[in-house]
Amino acid sequence: MAEPPADGARQRPATRRREREAGGARETRIKVSYNDDEHAIVKAAAERDRQATASWIGRVALVVAEEIVVPTPVNAKAVVGELIEARKQLKRIGVNYNQIAKVLNSEGEVPGPQMIAVHEALVSAICRLDEATLQVMRERKERG
Repeated sequence: MAEPPADGARQRPATRRREREAGGARETRIKVSYNDDEHAIVKAAAERDRQATASWIGRVALVVAEEIVVPTPVNAKAVVGELIEARKQLKRIGVNYNQIAKVLNSEGEVPGPQMIAVHEALVSAICRLDEATLQVMRERKERG
């Protein structure tokens, strides 16, 4: 078991560094300034990823610049949530449609109100999905 440091100082938790580039050492430096609130947000994000703050900023800046990741506003979570919910609804409705098709294919009868209810639910879910998708596309267009 490792001995604690003699001077009683706490050791910092290990952080990951950005991978070294094949192009050689990184010698260009950029100064980034934040107010206290912004710095707290960036520092917390770096800690979540177990990285030094400067390494985290460098990695995030590169993946955004290379368009590996497209930044999405925090308020877009509601739109993405709507897309996910609509997808779930469409899947459920698809199961209902398959059950109705099975009955029809076996020459059974499907009551009219049931067909209308499933059809209306399907149309509603498709409209919600379309609107949410258009909203995401509008937001991306404004950024680009």
